[in-house]
Amino acid sequence: MKTLPTISLERLVLRPFILDDAPAVQKFAGDPYVAETTLYIPHPYEDGVAEKWIGTHADNFNGDRSLELAIVHKENGDVIGAICIGIHNQFHHGELSYWIGKEYKNKGYCTEAAKGIVNYAFKQLKLNRIFARHLGNNPASGKVMEKLGMKYEGTLRQHVLKNGEYDDLVYYGLLKDEWSDPNEKLPSLL
Repeated sequence: MKTLPTISLERLVLRPFILDDAPAVQKFAGDPYVAETTLYIPHPYEDGVAEKWIGTHADNFNGDRSLELAIVHKENGDVIGAICIGIHNQFHHGELSYWIGKEYKNKGYCTEAAKGIVNYAFKQLKLNRIFARHLGNNPASGKVMEKLGMKYEGTLRQHVLKNGEYDDLVYYGLLKDEWSDPNEKLPSLL
């Protein structure tokens, strides 16, 4: 049985969710802002959904299906979001997804967390490609993908029905040989 990793970053820690995190997950995922900007988070976010979701993480990781981690603020220890790499070992690629609580948006937290998990996916999971998609009505998520160095790969027009309206899915991708490890030090010029 594999152990879910903990990834320490500058301002954040990406760590396995625990059942005690369920109220924070329900609070943030239950916010209409998060539900409207993600494809699969339901609204309303019913009691017990967070606990059930957290309960799947170890099996998903051990089954090489996904790596789901809490985004935790280092300073106060609060869970502020979630990040995931859906693993497709047959093709050596993974799908990046994330959400962040509304009060934590526009602070660079998603970008920092995404860099951490993408680095882990390329180095530890040995993936060759990471892709991500965002709803057309959520261009801020695309900005995070661009900051990772992901390249725009296309738009599936009116591909999903969300809250009774059709929306686009916008795809980005990144290859391992395009990735620049944020932890590697530049060689000294002295």
